[in-house]
Amino acid sequence: MFNLNKESIKSLLVEERKGFTESIELAINLKDIDMANAKNRIDADIILPKGKGRESKIAIFATGELALRSKGAIENIITPETMDEIFSNKRKSVKYIRGIDFFLAEASMMPTIGKKLGIYLGPRNKMPRPLPPTVDPTIIVSNLKKTVRVRSKDKATFHVPIGNVTMSEEDILENIDAVIKVIVSKLEHGILNIRSVYVKKTMGKSYKVIG
Repeated sequence: MFNLNKESIKSLLVEERKGFTESIELAINLKDIDMANAKNRIDADIILPKGKGRESKIAIFATGELALRSKGAIENIITPETMDEIFSNKRKSVKYIRGIDFFLAEASMMPTIGKKLGIYLGPRNKMPRPLPPTVDPTIIVSNLKKTVRVRSKDKATFHVPIGNVTMSEEDILENIDAVIKVIVSKLEHGILNIRSVYVKKTMGKSYKVIG
């Protein structure tokens, strides 16, 4: 585990609680790296070992057997018959997409999805992950429910959700460690490209954990 400032997590968790379950996120600040160069940008899906305090919402575009196998594992199953109703206009499409963290799709449906919905899914980094029709989606879904997307774009500072205030100090530290490991692995000079890392709640002050 990285040398994280554990006192920061203690301080964060003893802050006065608000009237809702606040999320916890990291603010990661990079240095000595040209973020204008696309190859230096962070683009990763990270599985949080202790989850994120809530399960990701997942939807799947599927037909036949894959749709049947998805029942129980995935709440939102979109078939060719229901697709036009769910995405009948721009307003409904955008609202639905915002409510879903990850989309999966039977590979054969991808051309139709791209043609009809690419304009909404693409800019939000929510294009579906294609699946063969014979796959059992259970394990994939189990991992996605604990997964966070990390996109730095062209900014040297970016944010990553890592849990919420209902989680223990140990679980939050383990999630932070998992995120930093992935980020460091994608930087040209590893930890040397990280200026600092802060942790904060939805409504609260920031505490330094690295730097």
